[in-house]
Amino acid sequence: MLPECQLFGTLGCHLCEIAEAEIMPLVEHGLLVELVDITDPEDLTEVYGLRIPVLRRVDTGAELDWPFDTQQVVAFLR
Repeated sequence: MLPECQLFGTLGCHLCEIAEAEIMPLVEHGLLVELVDITDPEDLTEVYGLRIPVLRRVDTGAELDWPFDTQQVVAFLR
C-alpha cells in the first residue's frame, strides 16, 4: 500500500504544476496526495517558500525537494 503524501506548493507556480504532472501517474495507481497551498496558513510560507514544490510523506514526515522525477518519487515511497 502506498503512503499518503502532501505536495506543498502554491497557485501560479509552474514548477509545482510540473511536479504535479510527475506524480499524476502514481495517483492514477492509488497514491493519495493532498495538495497544500503554502500561503494558507502563512507559517508554511516561511518553511517552504524557497523550496516548493516539496513532496512530504504523512507517515514518516520525510520530504523530497524539487527537482524530482517519477522514478525518484517511486524510490522515495519505498
